[in-house]
Amino acid sequence: MANFTRRALLQSSVIGLAASRIPLETAVASGIARKGRIHQSVCQWCYKQMSIDQLAQSAASIGLQAVDLLQPDDYDIPRRYGLICSMGYAGGGEINKALNRTENHAAIEQAFRTNIPRAAKAGVPNVITFSGNRAGLSDDEGARNTIAGLNRVKKIAEDHGVTICLELLNSKRDHHDYMCDHTAWGVRVMQEVNSPNVKLLYDIYHMQIMEGDLIETIRGNIQWIGHFHTGGVPGRHELNGTQEIQWDAVMRAIADSGFRGYVAHEFIPTGDPLASLKSAADLCDV
Repeated sequence: MANFTRRALLQSSVIGLAASRIPLETAVASGIARKGRIHQSVCQWCYKQMSIDQLAQSAASIGLQAVDLLQPDDYDIPRRYGLICSMGYAGGGEINKALNRTENHAAIEQAFRTNIPRAAKAGVPNVITFSGNRAGLSDDEGARNTIAGLNRVKKIAEDHGVTICLELLNSKRDHHDYMCDHTAWGVRVMQEVNSPNVKLLYDIYHMQIMEGDLIETIRGNIQWIGHFHTGGVPGRHELNGTQEIQWDAVMRAIADSGFRGYVAHEFIPTGDPLASLKSAADLCDV
């Protein structure tokens, strides 16, 4: 199947039909008790055919703790169901146009000044940002610019107890020319910024495509990581035996590292969406 990104308008008839078949009161029963070593969330963009309310209530019923990647006006919705928004959009730029260009810094700063306080008020622990594409810029210059941009906004995050997370994405398949495409580049930026409220969003799907060596990379760099995303490789679909990541082992490494943030499922279901989500939650509940 074709690769998907969160920017794409999802047209999956499978998801739409499956979601429409499941009445909310049927999908949501008593919540499942989880072990608590991995705090699990779900990315809303992967379930466009479901309302945020329906997704949040269903997520709560299968023992998830949060919904990921909501806009500021939607930050509070998961709280209706005993969940939080684990990561919010807050105006941190676009995937292809963000911190690696100094001309974008003022707009990102202004957006963060507006939305990070909103995130703090709603109990949202993380907001997302991006490097932007290279577009001819060297990695060294892009790193310097990204460091300068994060230094410009880190006190906003520190003052409000919210973490700004710079996302690692693959430039091989889904986001061609994206600059923050290797852990080493991201860690270099984190080390220079050196703030407890600026971390990496380590997307396991993307880093498997770019680097592999997931467990040792996570173990060696956990102090710089504030959030995780999942997704099956290849195809960004279910976390199961059809793809190449051994998810229980990766989750054990994350849990054993002492990480206490969130792991958000960011895969496109190919079958019943809630059954797929529950299966992923079961697999990652190590």
